[in-house]
Amino acid sequence: MADVTGGAAETGNAPYPEGVPCWVDAQLPDVEAGKRFYGELFGWTFTVAPGDGAHEVWAHIEGAPVAALAPKPDGRLPTVWTVHFATPDAVALTARIVAAGGQVITPPTPVGGLGTAALATDPESAVFGLWQAAAHPGFGRRHEPGTFTWAELYTRDTKAANSFYAHLFHDALFGPDATPDFGRATLTDVFPAEMPPHFLVHFGTEDCEAALRTVSRLGGRVQVPPFDTSYGNVAVVTDNQGASFALLQRRDENGWREAPQAPDQAEQRPDDLRQQGEDRREDEGRPAGERAADGPEDEG
Repeated sequence: MADVTGGAAETGNAPYPEGVPCWVDAQLPDVEAGKRFYGELFGWTFTVAPGDGAHEVWAHIEGAPVAALAPKPDGRLPTVWTVHFATPDAVALTARIVAAGGQVITPPTPVGGLGTAALATDPESAVFGLWQAAAHPGFGRRHEPGTFTWAELYTRDTKAANSFYAHLFHDALFGPDATPDFGRATLTDVFPAEMPPHFLVHFGTEDCEAALRTVSRLGGRVQVPPFDTSYGNVAVVTDNQGASFALLQRRDENGWREAPQAPDQAEQRPDDLRQQGEDRREDEGRPAGERAADGPEDEG
């Protein structure tokens, strides 16, 4: 079922809770080419972003904002989709990120009257954005075809990633009302070992195979053919300018959704991940000499 939020009558302009993916944008060499590609693939229409002249554009479905396309400020920067997590206080959250071993790429910066944006990395250098909403709460629609449906972090150390993000976004991932749409998986489950850790934005589709044919016809390519996960059928593609994203065809909207598991990888259930986050929170309140070791216990 579609989730109509962020500006809809159901929620007004209430911001998303902290740690919930609330916006995605793509940095592209050619925004006009991006409009043609995504307009045909997802049925998006476009308007100039508020207060941004003729630079960034917002994509819409039935008048509701779902994503942004922006020109790369420097051709040396990657062509990439970025997921942004909601926060009520970007300054405080960036301080927590640094304290937990991450880095701040772009400090909190006001974006007109829309909100405050920041860009950060986790300890393995996976890049993600932060959004402190003002006039723009984020997605107007999500969890339906042509909109954001999931974000997967592909990492070399899932235990460390679970600890880092559970500490930052505990309530969004494990709170009593949490319905997380953000998972973690081992990088080499899907990608070559030389690829750096990264977030992969997933957009919904009703027919993954048909969407793949459209991607190829529009000049994109299939990076990883369809594979099954616990949250649906996924294919990884690149657009006609090289930005990677995933197509997700939901199999079942019910039940817990988490990252795909390698054949020899023990499945981690929500209670396991919650405990890792709680351990991290408890450790930070102890003197350094009393903190629990992260590695295996000494067998000697």
